[in-house]
Amino acid sequence: MIRINLLAAERDKAKKKAVTLGTTGQKMTVGCSLILILAVLFIGWRYWTLTRESKQIDAEIGAAQQETVRLHSVIQQVQQFEQRKAQLQQRVVLIEQLRKGQTGPVHLLDQISRALPQMLWLTEVKQTPAGSDVIIDGRCTTLTGLSEFVSNLEASGYFKRSIEIIDTKTEAGTAPATELIRFTIKAIFQQPGEAAVAAAGVKTGG
Repeated sequence: MIRINLLAAERDKAKKKAVTLGTTGQKMTVGCSLILILAVLFIGWRYWTLTRESKQIDAEIGAAQQETVRLHSVIQQVQQFEQRKAQLQQRVVLIEQLRKGQTGPVHLLDQISRALPQMLWLTEVKQTPAGSDVIIDGRCTTLTGLSEFVSNLEASGYFKRSIEIIDTKTEAGTAPATELIRFTIKAIFQQPGEAAVAAAGVKTGG
């Protein structure tokens, strides 16, 4: 009678199956561990990269803020310079106006004295507050002398054409049988350069 040990065979199969299952489980465990390790490494690398980029951006922002502060200071300096420039220009204009105001009356009296013909004298010279209109009162012995005086003033270039004769009156002179002509004329005083500029403007406009 032959006996077959079935229990031993079953035991061998169970052992083989356990070894196979153990090997598969180990592989899965190792694979999951590797995946977990790789995930942790990727997360760590990504965190390091983001931290580095964040520091770089913070540094750029800090540099931009410093540049903004510097440019703001430069803009303030430019504004102060423009204000000083405007003040200096105003002073220059004021100085030029004062110079013209000082030289104007000198030229006015000088040109009037040069224009005086013989046998004509002045009694009063008045200038309007604006400084352009001039009223001249005087005496002369003939109308020819008055006409010559007006022509000399116009020819000087310091008075606009035409000079207006406002009034003429005849009055008795101090000597017997003599008469004097009392006159009042109105002239507009100008600098010779102003006349040239005005003439050029008229030609250009025409």
